[in-house]
Amino acid sequence: MYIRGMEYLPRLLDARFDDLVAALPAVSIIGPRASGKSTTARRHAAEVVHLDREAEALAFRADPDSAIAHLDAPALLDEWQMVPEVLGAIKRRVDEDARPGQFILTGSARAHLDVATWPGTGRLVSMWLGPLVQRELCGRTADAHFLDVLADHDPRVFLDAGRQADTLALGDYLELALRGGFPDPALRLTGVARDAWLDSYLGQVLDRDAAMVGNVRDIASLRRLLEFEALMTAGVFTDMTVAQAAGVDRRTITAYQGLLVDLGILDLLPAWQSNRVSRLVQMPKHHLTDTGLAAAALRLDQRGVLRDGRLLGGLLESFVAMQLRAEVTVARTRPRLFHLRDKGGTHEVDIVVEYGGGRVAGIEVKATSAPKGPDGQHLAWLRDRLGDRFIGGVVLHTGRARVPLGDRVVALPISDLWASR
Repeated sequence: MYIRGMEYLPRLLDARFDDLVAALPAVSIIGPRASGKSTTARRHAAEVVHLDREAEALAFRADPDSAIAHLDAPALLDEWQMVPEVLGAIKRRVDEDARPGQFILTGSARAHLDVATWPGTGRLVSMWLGPLVQRELCGRTADAHFLDVLADHDPRVFLDAGRQADTLALGDYLELALRGGFPDPALRLTGVARDAWLDSYLGQVLDRDAAMVGNVRDIASLRRLLEFEALMTAGVFTDMTVAQAAGVDRRTITAYQGLLVDLGILDLLPAWQSNRVSRLVQMPKHHLTDTGLAAAALRLDQRGVLRDGRLLGGLLESFVAMQLRAEVTVARTRPRLFHLRDKGGTHEVDIVVEYGGGRVAGIEVKATSAPKGPDGQHLAWLRDRLGDRFIGGVVLHTGRARVPLGDRVVALPISDLWASR
């Protein structure tokens, strides 16, 4: 990831992206605006076309087939959603000539999900690139992925005293969460400048991007929804609850939530289901994809977060989800992430990791520096119901201890997610 005056900072998806460009005719990178998509893609491109610049877009709008025929491969079509006609041209080109490494596309997630203009199924493979995560910021992209290690070993492997990890406390984790992962504020801005960048980002997303890709009639209502989602990040709630809190009707809430998902701002973590566990809720868990945006939307600093125990726990959990989501795209074991909560609210697991063959792991996030047995009780409950299908459970906490909490359940510092392995 290159920031003005700085060298490229390797991303987790670099190696996988290299492989795909070498093997497939067309590859795209999707994710929120300003997460580094174009910078990462440009490293692989022989020629770059900026379709958000009208002078460059004119030829592609007038005759996209002829325009792409004269490009040097791999050709990067940046912000392609500004000229969606190029998708049809790429489809026709790939159908005639399936040589690898012809096209790279970057643009808004919404454009990639719009079935009305999407002819890329089976012809264009997409990868998610979100904001920077701690493994990238610490320069540990070549290390084994946490989710792969969890799949391959008993969780007690993480108790090895020789493993290196950052020694952080609650305040340090909060500072990381409030900083977020967008390259500018994460790498070069601090204090007032960082706050101003995040405020400006939210303003542009709400005032310009949302209006451009969605039918938004009431920006004020969309902003209230975003503030509610920030306040309740890592929460599970009904549309009616949101509608009442944000003062927006239920149908509008559903449309606006979908818009935030499409813009890469909101992630809806699906509910996990199993025939071995009954009476589970089916509602998704809501995470803002970048915790820095959550804090900016609420205009809160570390002191303000510490006054609200629910928000503190939610930010830490969303921060962890942010780290794991980056691994899902590239992990060898191809995991999927869910959450679990029963209808009585008696048992819940913050993140359920499902691997091939029905194997399952569980992750809990706790704002405590001294984890004890009860902190792993929901993981033990899930273990007892799944039997051999349960790989292991991890309680991630804000202290420094690595301790066993029972059969196949351990407690680890949150920083073990990006520890050297």
